Amino acid sequence: MKELVENLKKEAIFFKIASAADLEKYRLQFLAKKGKLNEVFEAFKTTKLENKKEFGALINELKNELEEKYSVFTKSLINNKTENELAFDLTLPGDSRKLGTRHPLSIVQNEIISIFEKMGFIISEGPEIEDDWHNFSALNFPENHPARDMQDTFFVDRGYALRTHTSSVQVRVMENQKPPIRTISPGRVYRNEAISARANCFFHQLEGLYISKDVSFADLKLTLFKFVEEFFGSGTKVRFRPSYFPFTEPSAEMDIYLGVDSEEDLRLTKGTGWLEILGCGMVDENVLKNCSIDSQIYSGYAFGMGIERIAMLKYGIKDLRQFFENDIRLLDQFKI
Repeated sequence: MKELVENLKKEAIFFKIASAADLEKYRLQFLAKKGKLNEVFEAFKTTKLENKKEFGALINELKNELEEKYSVFTKSLINNKTENELAFDLTLPGDSRKLGTRHPLSIVQNEIISIFEKMGFIISEGPEIEDDWHNFSALNFPENHPARDMQDTFFVDRGYALRTHTSSVQVRVMENQKPPIRTISPGRVYRNEAISARANCFFHQLEGLYISKDVSFADLKLTLFKFVEEFFGSGTKVRFRPSYFPFTEPSAEMDIYLGVDSEEDLRLTKGTGWLEILGCGMVDENVLKNCSIDSQIYSGYAFGMGIERIAMLKYGIKDLRQFFENDIRLLDQFKI
């Protein structure tokens, strides 16, 4: 038994460990359930009783030495691995990280805001859930106006609805601020419309309001012509068409000429080549009266544009729905 223990000790001492594979071979050969150390323990069972104390001490000593060698080399391999992992060229470029970007609607909205801020307009904001007064009544919508119908408006509760325009913000401004007033109101609005390449049930608007003494329709046209020149460039073809809005009189719509060169342009403009981008007009006297502004002293104009329509013109996007699909192939094109 003593000779068996000594031979196994020598064999373990001369076993070379240079890698993790060698370490695993060492464990299997000496320390595993079917290893040589276990064979020594099996042989110890047949040892005479008077020799068990002596041989038991030798076997425990052998066991401790074998396990210590395994532990020492395990720690050594771990430390070497850590050093090797840190041994890389610090001058090499790091891993690239994918950066996000602003949404095209945010880019366009910020650009429009910047243009009107240069003209002296300030930003006003309001709630997206509005009461009947601010969304309809104060803006001169008759009781039986179609816009109040479920077919056009998302009603939340009795007397409340998702705002159908940001004109409701303008009402709040007129109620709480004395003229002169020069403000723009960007935000999301909701209408119960069929989803198509030209329309969606929710979209983004930016509405403007200017109230002061002796404001005329010429002032409105000059403001909008200046906006188009700044945003689209000089020489852009525009036109005004008579229209109707309950809260302005007279009212008009402003169109941008896209042309009829492609099938998409024909579809988007319904074959005319013109795309409407905003509605505008002189603030109706009833609206001023509802907001406690003297229409005999003050007059004003208002306009409202869809951010999506402007973005479609700027980037040549022919389908409004693409702005809401979160297609990474589209969004990646707007990285700075």
